[in-house]
Amino acid sequence: MSDVPVFSNEAEKATYVNQMFDRIAPRYDLMNRLMTGGRDQAWRRLVSRLAALPDGGRVLDVATGTGDIALALARHYAGVQVVGVDFSVEMMQAGRPKLVATGLEGRITLAASDALDLPFLDDSFDAVTTGFALRNVTDIPHAFAEMYRVVKPGGRVVCLEISRPLLPLFRSLFGFYFYRLVPWIGGLVSGQREAYTYLPNSLTNFLTPEEVKTVMKEVGWQEVRYRRLMLGTVAIHVGVKEGGEDA
Repeated sequence: MSDVPVFSNEAEKATYVNQMFDRIAPRYDLMNRLMTGGRDQAWRRLVSRLAALPDGGRVLDVATGTGDIALALARHYAGVQVVGVDFSVEMMQAGRPKLVATGLEGRITLAASDALDLPFLDDSFDAVTTGFALRNVTDIPHAFAEMYRVVKPGGRVVCLEISRPLLPLFRSLFGFYFYRLVPWIGGLVSGQREAYTYLPNSLTNFLTPEEVKTVMKEVGWQEVRYRRLMLGTVAIHVGVKEGGEDA
């Protein structure tokens, strides 16, 4: 726990997170597969399905990282245009070869952007997705408000995030794995033990799924619901922007 950074203000955390993701970008995908037993890809495919995009729609993937959710969206919806934004340019650069290899590069645009200041007009997208981002933003309500602003009425937000399991025994086992083994594996695979100490510990004081639901409703999202996966270690939240036809 001594390796966990302590931030004196929001700007300090933002700078740390940005630089951290730049450092771990080359091995980020490999670590995700190892940490989740490859299940993270299935979760991203579920996120894409829950986005419920119309034919020829336009979707924004916030904190796109190496582009896995963006790719899942482009694969699931023929003709849909995907915009992925992230404030770590190195993460997006690490993911670009995947876009080229799949032949989907023409339908996915990547751009540098902060989740708290999205450079898009109001009502620009049919849906917004995001994965494993909320623990790293400095203002969760503002992040949800920005996503709400850029989504068209009737459009959805779909948010994938880690959560603390409910079952006491499994919660203890998960804690040992997440807080003890993940930093060790991260240090071995990526050479960035500090980063993979910070990432698990970012869950310690993070909101519960029910609290995330409350924040989403306070921002204005309607029909908010969530689904726990992987014995409660992951949650997918869905909300609908008021107006438009029933989504």
